[in-house]
Amino acid sequence: MANGWNPQSHGNPAAGKSRARNRQTADLRHARAMPAPAFTLRSPGTDTPYTVYIEAPATVSAPLPAVLFMDGDDQFGAAVEAYRAGFSAAEIAPLLLVGIGYGASYTRPGNRRIRDYTPTPLATEAGSGGADAFLSFLTDTVWPELRQRYPLREDVRGLAGHSLGSLLVMHALFQRTPFFNRMLASAPSLWWDDRSVLCAGQRLQRTGQPLPAKLFLSVGEDDTESMRGDLDLLEQQLAALPFPKLEVTMRRFPERDHYNVLPDAFRAGLQWLFA
Repeated sequence: MANGWNPQSHGNPAAGKSRARNRQTADLRHARAMPAPAFTLRSPGTDTPYTVYIEAPATVSAPLPAVLFMDGDDQFGAAVEAYRAGFSAAEIAPLLLVGIGYGASYTRPGNRRIRDYTPTPLATEAGSGGADAFLSFLTDTVWPELRQRYPLREDVRGLAGHSLGSLLVMHALFQRTPFFNRMLASAPSLWWDDRSVLCAGQRLQRTGQPLPAKLFLSVGEDDTESMRGDLDLLEQQLAALPFPKLEVTMRRFPERDHYNVLPDAFRAGLQWLFA
């Protein structure tokens, strides 16, 4: 299941019928808010075509912060639903939401999330380890295209994801000069390659380099022990040797698991990052 939402490879080896029902219910709910694809872009580095989804205000009077969401084909509906609810309640400022997808869901041919969201290759996951190339696509192709289409704020750049998409978010943060500075990481798959992203963060921490950014971390309290435990490790690591200028907050959502946490995580994250 290299392209799918593999419960075992997302820190959830004991997925049962109730979790499957939760996922199906969440998917149906999120589909109601799912915008139609806005346009497609092809990556110069991998020649992969990407489907881009957009949620924009009806009228724009000033440059907007943009937030790029991973897994656009499957999770962008949840992001849009969360944003609309928060915006209607005056909790979230006007934003440009951008879903980056493949025109193919988790288990469909053409979905390249395993390749694109993973910083290092695993022998058990063919084609993995392409996060650097994908990150270059986001910064050098997607962002300039958005800039041509919409008035964007260049001082506030958001990146958001869930599970494997949040692994990409953490990888994007732990750069010497991060392009994105508003990071929403819901239930990140920190387990990947023996927690290699934690090691990368630790190496950067030891340099004393400032990270002028805001990081929202979250997990459902009913997620697996490994997912919750790895996030605890990250929280402890960031507290033990804080990055100068990095603001971090952590939320744990009661009665939420790896699948049905998305609306809560996205709304709370957008509110904290863009109130």
